[in-house]
This record gives sequence, C-alpha cells and structure tokens, in this order.
Amino acid sequence: MRQIQVGLAQRAYPIFITAGLLHEVGRDLKERAVGKRYIVIADDRVAALYGEALLASLHGSGLDAQLLEFPNGEGSKHLATVTDLARRLAQLNVDRKDALIALGGGVTGDITGFLAAIYMRGIPFVQVPTTLLAQVDSSVGGKTGVDIPEGKNLVGSFYQPQAVFIDSTVLHSLPDAELLNGLAEVIKYGVIYDRDFFDFLARNRVAILERDLSVIEEVIASCCTIKAKVVEADEREADLRRILNFGHTIGHAVEAASDFTLAHGSAVAIGMVAVSEIAVAKGLFAAEEADRLRELIDAYGLPVAIPAGLDRQRMKEYLKTDKKSVGGRPFYVLPTSIGTVTISDDVAEELVDRVFAG
Repeated sequence: MRQIQVGLAQRAYPIFITAGLLHEVGRDLKERAVGKRYIVIADDRVAALYGEALLASLHGSGLDAQLLEFPNGEGSKHLATVTDLARRLAQLNVDRKDALIALGGGVTGDITGFLAAIYMRGIPFVQVPTTLLAQVDSSVGGKTGVDIPEGKNLVGSFYQPQAVFIDSTVLHSLPDAELLNGLAEVIKYGVIYDRDFFDFLARNRVAILERDLSVIEEVIASCCTIKAKVVEADEREADLRRILNFGHTIGHAVEAASDFTLAHGSAVAIGMVAVSEIAVAKGLFAAEEADRLRELIDAYGLPVAIPAGLDRQRMKEYLKTDKKSVGGRPFYVLPTSIGTVTISDDVAEELVDRVFAG
C-alpha cells in the first residue's frame, strides 16, 4: 500500500492508495476512531455500485453506518442538495461526534466536505473517491463547495478530510469519458510542477488508457504527492496553490457557457491549450512546448479547441465572476516551460478574444 501524508500540523492526514482498499476502510476507521457513527454520502449511481461494499466494510468492523443518496450529476451540486442532506442528518440525530464519508467523484466530495464544514459548525469527514479526477485532485486539499447560477464553486470553504482512501480497482468500472475527465487533471500536474512526470505520461499513454493498475497507481501517487506539497505550502490558496488552477480559469468559463454539458476534464483540457496560446503570445512559453502540450492532450483523446457553438461573450462574463478574479480582473496560470508556470492578471482582453476566436 502506498501512503502519502498531507502535512498540515494538527490538520495533517494520510492518503492511502492500493487495489481493494474499499473493503478495508472499516478496519482503518475502527482504529482511527474518526467518528462514533458514520454517514456515507453518495449519488444514486455510485451508491448502487459501491454503497453495499463500503457499508459491509464498516459494519464488518463493528461500526454504526448508514447511507444517504442524492441524484447523480453536476446539477446536484447546489445549496438545495446541501440543505436537503443537512436536514436528513438532523433527522438522524447526527452530532459532532459522528462523521461523514464522501463516496464518489468530485461532486460528492465537494458537497460532502462542504456539508461537514457547516453542519453543527463542523464535523469530521473522510474521502473515498471513486473517479480518477477525484482520486488525483479534488479529494485532496480540503476545497469544498457548490455552484450558484453566477458561477462554479462560488460558495464553499476550506475544510480538510481526516483521511483519503483510494482504491484503484474502482477505475475498472469507470466509463471511458470519466477516465478522460480525470486525465486532464493528471496532465495538469506535469505542466505545473514536474516535467519528468509529463514525459512519463507521454511514454505510458497506452498503459494508462488500458487501465494498467500498476501504472495507474503510479500516476495517482505522483499527482497526490505534488498536490500534497502544494497544499502544505499554501493551504488556503494565497499564492502557490493557485498554480493548481492551470487551465481552470478559461476551462470553468467554457464549462459554464456549455450549461455544464461539457465535462469538467474536457473544459480544463481546452483551458490548458488556451492559456498556453496566451503564454506563447506573451513571449513566456515556447511554441514548441505549446505544441507538445496540445499533442499530448489530443493523444489522450481530450479536446483542444473551444466548441464553435459556445457564446464567447457569455464566457467573458464568467471570467469576471471567476472566484479567483479580483475586481473583475481574472488571474491566469501561464506556463513558462513544461514543469513551471507563473500567475498573472496582465492579460489583455484582446488577447483573450483572439484565443476565444480560435
């Protein structure tokens, strides 16, 4: 079993990565005594796939546990879902000594983490991510939140889990589109932090797409290690942690303008290509490096261009309300080479227009 520690003093926690771990969660939580009772939160699709196995693990270790479901999809990531779940917790007499378990992808992790942060002003929770995107990114670092019509993730908090349990075998049941969704975030880590990892992704593309678990676990561990280092240095996104938003500023605008019909990973892939073009235009990034990035994203089967039918003006409006904007001025994470980036709000509007125009 691989174990990575997120070193945040009193808020430090482990990330465990191994095949079959879903069936061992109960034993670990029994030892850690995170809560006296556990409420598993999952969407209805994931609950049908893995809810019974996780409950069996918890009950088998003598733990009191129940499952609460909500409808699958990004459309559930809003305050009404949080309110509904909070009311159901209250009806079950859940108190501060109990704990939540987020079983699912990024939407579930964000909702459950936010609910844990605000229910009774904070109760413990753990993450059991079941998508590649959640395993390599959203389950680690304590970002929680929901969407509102004005923008993505605008209501939320920083709230760290007590532990993250990553079972690589669940990826076998993941639809191809969801695997690609996570691979965009995986490529991001190579660009922002580790050129050798970027090269590893290029060399091992076939094995990764074929879900070779030995290679996949290496990918997950590398991403979690990088994210842990970044979060340890900047837990609340005051400076360094903003590099994790590479591709997300434009990506979120594209995603929102599509009314969330475009997958998050696809939007991030498009956003990474777009900001690399901006960086080339500003003389920060070599055109050859931008070509390598575009080619790798394309080789993994991810989109590299903004869909023609999306409203460009609407995308620009979303840029202004992006949660990373200050005074309506968006910040962009711009690559300077594969493995290093810089953060800047000095991007002329006409340059954004040029990229949006294709």
